[in-house]
Amino acid sequence: MILSDIVTLLIVLVVLALLFSLMMLGWRRRGQRQAAAVGEIPTTPEQLRDLVFGPVSGVYVGSTVAPHWQDRVAVGDWGFRATVNLSRYADGYLMERGRGNPMWIADERIVEVRRASKLAGKVMPGDGLLVLRWELPTGTVIDTGFRADDKTTYRKLMDKRETE
Repeated sequence: MILSDIVTLLIVLVVLALLFSLMMLGWRRRGQRQAAAVGEIPTTPEQLRDLVFGPVSGVYVGSTVAPHWQDRVAVGDWGFRATVNLSRYADGYLMERGRGNPMWIADERIVEVRRASKLAGKVMPGDGLLVLRWELPTGTVIDTGFRADDKTTYRKLMDKRETE
């Protein structure tokens, strides 16, 4: 290699490293800005009531600050996609994520359960996502997205009559 090629390669590598560092810094700052609005992340109760349906395998798409479908939550490990098993219990939903802590969404916190085509930067044809809109103890409303491997399970996950 010629010296100028080596220098060019080093410059490109330094620029890429700088860009990745700035991206990570931005992600951390987003998490710091959202920390007060998100507050304490709800934990899974020790005793869960009866399992109504599931678990259903799929992908945790992410959580966003409602109603902004691209404003991804960066607090804790909520900002990262992961494989997940979603179960419907008599008193809420449990997402057991392969890469991250489990998420518990209690029924009394749920504002709406719907199907959607986009959330957290993920866009799918039709209504390929199940979105749980729920309120955190701080009052912040969050949209949490789930893409099931089998979309026919959405109806049973959404049907509250089966839980009553």
